[in-house]
Amino acid sequence: MSQHRSLRAAAVLGAKRNVLKRYERVELLKKRGQWKEGNRVTGLPKTKAT
Repeated sequence: MSQHRSLRAAAVLGAKRNVLKRYERVELLKKRGQWKEGNRVTGLPKTKAT
């Protein structure tokens, strides 16, 4: 059975997401130098997806 074309198009587009996963936010904060080892992973500051 084939996949509906509206679902297939969404998978192929690969649009930029505006919400990051927690591990992605931690990686971004590490790159910026705003993350220290031992910090909590809850209550992270807001970050812009770039």
